[in-house]
Amino acid sequence: MNDTQKVVTRFAPSPTGWLHIGGVRTALYAYLFARQQGGTFILRIEDTDREREVPGSVGHIQESLKWLGIEWDFGPEKPGSFGSCIQSERLETYRAAAQTLVDKGLAYADPYSHEEVEAMRREAVADKRPFLIREHRPANPGVWDGTRPLRFRVPDIKRSRWHDEVYGDLEAGEEALDDFILIKSDGYPTYNLAHIVDDHAMGVTHIFRADEFISSTPRFLSLYEALEITPPKFVTLPPILRADKTKKLGKRDGAKDILEYRNEGYEPDALCNMLALTGWNPGTEKEIFTHEELLAAFSLGRIQTHGAVFDEAKLRWFNKEHLRLLPDEAYAKKLTDLLQSRGAEVPDYLDRAVSVLRARAETIGDAAALLAGDECAFFRPITTPGAELLLQNAKATKEEVAAHLAKVGELLTSVSENNWNAETIKTAVFPYATEVGRASVLWPMRVSLSGQEKSPDPFIIAGLIGKQETLSRIEEVLKTF
Repeated sequence: MNDTQKVVTRFAPSPTGWLHIGGVRTALYAYLFARQQGGTFILRIEDTDREREVPGSVGHIQESLKWLGIEWDFGPEKPGSFGSCIQSERLETYRAAAQTLVDKGLAYADPYSHEEVEAMRREAVADKRPFLIREHRPANPGVWDGTRPLRFRVPDIKRSRWHDEVYGDLEAGEEALDDFILIKSDGYPTYNLAHIVDDHAMGVTHIFRADEFISSTPRFLSLYEALEITPPKFVTLPPILRADKTKKLGKRDGAKDILEYRNEGYEPDALCNMLALTGWNPGTEKEIFTHEELLAAFSLGRIQTHGAVFDEAKLRWFNKEHLRLLPDEAYAKKLTDLLQSRGAEVPDYLDRAVSVLRARAETIGDAAALLAGDECAFFRPITTPGAELLLQNAKATKEEVAAHLAKVGELLTSVSENNWNAETIKTAVFPYATEVGRASVLWPMRVSLSGQEKSPDPFIIAGLIGKQETLSRIEEVLKTF
């Protein structure tokens, strides 16, 4: 790539199931870099492993990326001048590249069955030597007619050296090079050939990839050379580790379908924020990034080489911080949308409940649960609590509690309805509570207003239900003494 060449990146998943955080982080980094550089981001579907393809996966991948705000310039529904972004629709392109290698004497029809290859492998193991298919090349391979797999003939067995934008200069010995399959007997290419042909055709300048591809790089380099293609720049990402840091986080370790986070009420910007910092360091103490801030701050030079843990507890913290950035109206809208998507009732007091939910909920899903739970029950008509609950933590006699509640009612009567809020209510009541004992005043006041053992503090409740309702509930409790 020269300095004037436009940056082109791609995300190229296989449609073999749902998308999880490892794939999403690769897509995110490739997208951020392309957008930051004013370049192009491509979504390419690598569907050449027909046996493992899961119906609906392509739609799931697109839905997941769109939810996260990762938009592509070319994709399954948007072909480019290079043609389709779906590999199964590009078979002639791979066959033409393969035929070029055949004509150069660098590819041959594989004469061996799977059973024969396994027998040769077992023999090598028994002799305590590495198994290399290149040592079993046929002297006179037949004409490749598509009925047999086509195998690449590595032309030069040499030490491989290359530069990675993250890991620096890397190399591997001759043992990393062996003949490999280019086209399978079903006519579909392997990843080895298809991604190189497509990246070249689509003008990809930077390949963002998982670290598992490092060991395969020597074979890729050999094929680039045989096809007379200048390799793109390699940007190898560090692994995402499970909590104990002993291995990569995988589906068996709890890695979830990305859309599960959406269904649980997480913010897409929070998830992107967390994933961006799982392997990348902005070089500052800043942790909370909006979508636009990530686009401005991201850089290849600060991608780390060591593995990073994806911490679900930290994700909840990120999510709560991102929810703080939302205006009350936007928060209420998100909560309304989630409730409606679940077929749940949207209460008429939802807007008033936002302040309570913000203080307690880490996700919109949590907010939905709180809204329907006991902590928000005070928004609805309540059952007047009995003496047992009123006295439970009051540290006072029944007579003392009755006197304190009467005094609270008197103090609140003097608060103007036009200036009725949690702060003015606290200003009116708190000095008295401090004087005679906070527990003996604030506990029965809160229980009288909420009807619950657990709820927000009484000043918040009173501010939300209004002056008349507050005084009415206190009067109803006083009638029971």
